[in-house]
Amino acid sequence: MNAWWQRFGNLAQISQVCVAMLALVGILFQVNEIRSNNRATAARQAFLGFTDLAFKNPQFSSPDYEAIKKSSHNEQVQYESFVSYFLYSCEEAIAAFSDNSEWQASCDYDLKPHLPFLCEKNAREPTYLGTYSADTRRWILSTIQAAGLVAPECKIRKS
Repeated sequence: MNAWWQRFGNLAQISQVCVAMLALVGILFQVNEIRSNNRATAARQAFLGFTDLAFKNPQFSSPDYEAIKKSSHNEQVQYESFVSYFLYSCEEAIAAFSDNSEWQASCDYDLKPHLPFLCEKNAREPTYLGTYSADTRRWILSTIQAAGLVAPECKIRKS
């Protein structure tokens, strides 16, 4: 026969296990929140970096792609890097803020002037878009298709 205090001892051990399990769940929740906050911070920094780059290079943020194609090799490489940075920052922002459609709308708006370049680049080097996530590739290709760009011309129709 057990003493009365032994019954409470078992209850105390069970309670201690429950509290430890709750603490573990709390720690896992905190780790997830920290990861999410770090991703959001990195995405904001990437997008701010792109915004600064666009401010310093207005010729690339609102490009005359035909003129860029005729310009120096260095300017063409700078433009390609500009677009790559833009796509990277959008990829990060859209992934980090998937529940905020404003980020997608902003990237959609900023993507339009770069469609002729991306259309031509994809036609010449299909592996280029392979450096981005599947979602980013689908986004770019569907936007190119919706704009009616077809290789090799890749010209935006004037309406």
